[in-house]
Formats: sequence, structure tokens, C-alpha cells
Amino acid sequence: MPLKQGTVQVYTGNGKGKTTAALGQALRACGHGLKVMMIQFMKGSKNYGEVMIAGEIPGFEIVQSGLPTFVEKGNPSEEDLRLAREGMKLARKVITEGKYDMVILDEINCAIDYGLVSVEDVLALIGSRPETMELILTGRYAPQEVLEAADLVTEMKELKHHYKAGIAMREGIEY
Repeated sequence: MPLKQGTVQVYTGNGKGKTTAALGQALRACGHGLKVMMIQFMKGSKNYGEVMIAGEIPGFEIVQSGLPTFVEKGNPSEEDLRLAREGMKLARKVITEGKYDMVILDEINCAIDYGLVSVEDVLALIGSRPETMELILTGRYAPQEVLEAADLVTEMKELKHHYKAGIAMREGIEY
């Protein structure tokens, strides 16, 4: 059963948990029979847990639109730019078609900050969202215009992080 009313959610800030929160929303939606598409910008590694399990969850699909390496801020490669354009093209398609109840644009805020996509293009996506679609945007550095266009904004604030104590990224926790 589709949503009667969708909203625009933004998860931003320097703390851990933005993608994780969006994945929690996806899992909850799928549990209720909703269809979810997650497009991951700036991510291309198949080693993310959510990528490995997505095919096992009915109604959940993930498409990565990035390289498995970090983007150099201020100097993205042509491939980084091309993949971001592909991700935006797919986002426009799935949002305007309305076949999904929830669309998650993972790390889209970072993609804006890194110059891979424009804030104007992201605002156009938000504006084209069907009324019954839930749209979730994640990533640090969400621009003010995106925050104003959202119905819900949550800022993850880092108070303490285990990386600073020397604990590296862990499979199944950070990826």
C-alpha cells in the first residue's frame, strides 16, 4: 500500500549514522511492503553490508554511483563527475516515474559540497517528488537551501568517536 503522504527527510552533520538512519527507514518501509530505491553517490565499493544484503530484502534496491575510492575535494576526476551525472539521471527517472515509495539519495549532500552535482539540480529533484513519495537525502554539509526544502532535518553531531582512539573502520559496523 503506497504512502498517503510522503515527506523530505535530511540526515546531515559530522557524526556517524546518516546512512545508517536512512537504511533503518528503508528496512522499516520494506517491512510494510513499500518499494525502496537507494542511490549511493560517491560510493562504489561492493563491500558495504547494505549492498551485499539488498538483494535479499524484498522491495529494496541499491545502485551505486561512484568509485570505490575517495573523491578528491576540489579536484574530482572525470569519472567521479560522470558517475555523479549518471546517479542524478537515475534519480530523476525513479522520482518522476513514481514506481518507488521511498527514494534515498545517499551522500547527495557531500556530492553537492564536492561540486559533483549542483544544489539547483537537487532542489529540482525535491520539487519533482510525487506527493506520496518519501525522499531521504544524506551526507555532511547539507546546504541551507536543502535544509529549507526538507520537512524533517536531523543533524548527527559527533561528541566522541572511536576512530580517535585508534579503532579502524570495522566490517559490518562502518561499512
